[in-house]
Amino acid sequence: MENDSNWKLFADKAMHGEMLTREEGLSVLEAHDDQTLSLMHAAFQVRKHFYGKKVKLNMIINAKSGLCPEDCGYCSQSIVSTAPVKKYAMLDKDTLVDGAREAIVRKAGTYCIVASGKGPTEKELEQVVSAVKEIRDTMPLKICACLGILRDDQAERLAEAGVHRYNHNLNTSKANYPSITSTHTYDQRVETVEQVKLSGMSPCSGVIIGMGETDREIVEMAFALNELDADSIPINFLNAIPGTPLEKAGRTPAMKALKVLALFRFICPSKEIRVAGGREVNLRTLQPLSLYAANSIFVGDYLTTAGQEVTADHRMIEDLGFEIELDAL
Repeated sequence: MENDSNWKLFADKAMHGEMLTREEGLSVLEAHDDQTLSLMHAAFQVRKHFYGKKVKLNMIINAKSGLCPEDCGYCSQSIVSTAPVKKYAMLDKDTLVDGAREAIVRKAGTYCIVASGKGPTEKELEQVVSAVKEIRDTMPLKICACLGILRDDQAERLAEAGVHRYNHNLNTSKANYPSITSTHTYDQRVETVEQVKLSGMSPCSGVIIGMGETDREIVEMAFALNELDADSIPINFLNAIPGTPLEKAGRTPAMKALKVLALFRFICPSKEIRVAGGREVNLRTLQPLSLYAANSIFVGDYLTTAGQEVTADHRMIEDLGFEIELDAL
């Protein structure tokens, strides 16, 4: 299975709306490292077909840090984490608006307001809604919110305020989910994404690679997100933080990370694939190659971990001959 003609076949199928089989998906992850460049070339044909050479930039603001009652094993902000992270309540409106201005400075088209916790309180939701309304009135930014599990009419209220996109990651496979957290279920995450779609917001949902899942489970994640019809798919690679239950998990080898990105491009060909948290730690010097499959990255820091310096990301895109997509609306 591991030859150039098969990767070209996979690319052709993806560009013509034909679904790979699960076995074909598995063959991507099991490809010999010597095949990685030809595999990325095939993934690039799909990426170029749908997105050309444009790269979407996203910036995160950690709108509420720590203070989370959930026990997610990967997260430094969870109740079971002893990692020394900042802890603070929801940032005020002015601070959230200032973050949007910084996103524009960094050439990001999407501004992501992310808060720890199982879901937003009424007060927290109102603070976000108020900030979003001002940002929408004054800045040409796409706004993404990530506030946890939504209740009642919260999705509709965010949509009415002008939130374009809502992120709620599946994180791992349904089979692996109980080993990662016990305070909520995989199905609750799926239900939130479905609620987002009904509200009219664009669904954003992705995964974290490196949490003990098998290759077959990674394939299942890709198929699950295809079936969920997520418009934007962040692919995180675990950055194992000391003080978290997964602190001893090893990094994903860079070549394996590239194969994962190619897999998601083949399975979700027309969707925004974003190289997200942990790209600097896991991909290391091979970060530029990731953009042959992905068409989106975060710029700046993540929630509690540092990202690559922003101008280095800009230079990386320029050196590839790619182009930052400045107008995300």
